[in-house]
Amino acid sequence: MSSVKVVVAQIVDETPNIRSLRLVRDGGGALGPYQAGAHIDVTGPTGVLRQYSLCGPPAEPDSLLIAVKRELESRGGSEALHRIREGDVIEISEPRNILGVAPNADAHVLIAAGIGVTPLLSMAYQLHHSSSDFQLHYFSHSREHTAFLELLEDRAEFRDSVHLHIGLSRTQQKAVLDGLAGSVSASSAVYTCGPEGFMETVVSIFTPTVGPNNVHIEHFVASDIDTSGDTGFTVEMDTGESFEIPADRSILSVLEENGIEVFKSCEEGICG
Repeated sequence: MSSVKVVVAQIVDETPNIRSLRLVRDGGGALGPYQAGAHIDVTGPTGVLRQYSLCGPPAEPDSLLIAVKRELESRGGSEALHRIREGDVIEISEPRNILGVAPNADAHVLIAAGIGVTPLLSMAYQLHHSSSDFQLHYFSHSREHTAFLELLEDRAEFRDSVHLHIGLSRTQQKAVLDGLAGSVSASSAVYTCGPEGFMETVVSIFTPTVGPNNVHIEHFVASDIDTSGDTGFTVEMDTGESFEIPADRSILSVLEENGIEVFKSCEEGICG
C-alpha cells in the first residue's frame, strides 16, 4: 500500500492522555474524502507503524484528524506521537475501512467508551449529513477524561444526537444500556468501540433485539489469550536459516534480534 507524507498541522490535548493530530498533505492537496469508520496506518518517528481511526468529517478533503492515547506501557507508538510537534512530517497510508455504516438500517446507535469514540465520530458526521436517524452514546470516567468534550457539547453539528454518560459505575452503565436496548427497533444497527469488557456487554445486551449481524464492533486492543500451554518452536526461513522461538517470545522479536528485517504493524496482535 502506498504511503503519503503529511504535516502535523495542529495538535490539541483533548484529555491528559489523549491528543488529537490534524494532518495535511505535505506540499498541499486533498487527503479525503473517505468512508466513515476508516482508519490509517501511521508511521511515527520511531518507525513503529500503528493504526488510528479517522475522527473528522469524512467529506472534508483537506485534512485528516486522528486521536492518540498515550499508553502507560507504550512500546514506541503512542509515546512517540505524544512527543511530536506541529510542523513535523510523518508518513501515513491511504484510508481504508473495516467498520462502516450499515446501508440498510432504519436507525443507528453508536456506543463508545474512552478512546473508542474516535471511529464513531466520523460515522456521526456521515449519518448527520445524510439526515439518518442516529444516536451517539459516549461513556467516560470523568469530564476531564472525555475526549472531544467541547466539540460534542458545543460545536458538533450533530450535538443534539449526542448523549454523554460520565462517571457511571459498571452497574449504572449496564442500566443505561439495558434501557437503550429496550427502546431500539429490530431494524437498527448498533456500533460499539471501547474496552473489550465494555464491548462484550454491549453485544450481549443488544444482540437479542437487533440480532448478531447488526451489532458491529471495532477492536483497539487484542483480546486476552491464554498462553499457559504454549511451547517453544522452530521457524525456518527461505534462506535455510532456522531460529528457535521460546514460548515467551514472539517470532518478530527473535527475528529482529538476529538482524532479520520484518515489516511490522501495530504489534498488538489484532491483525493476526
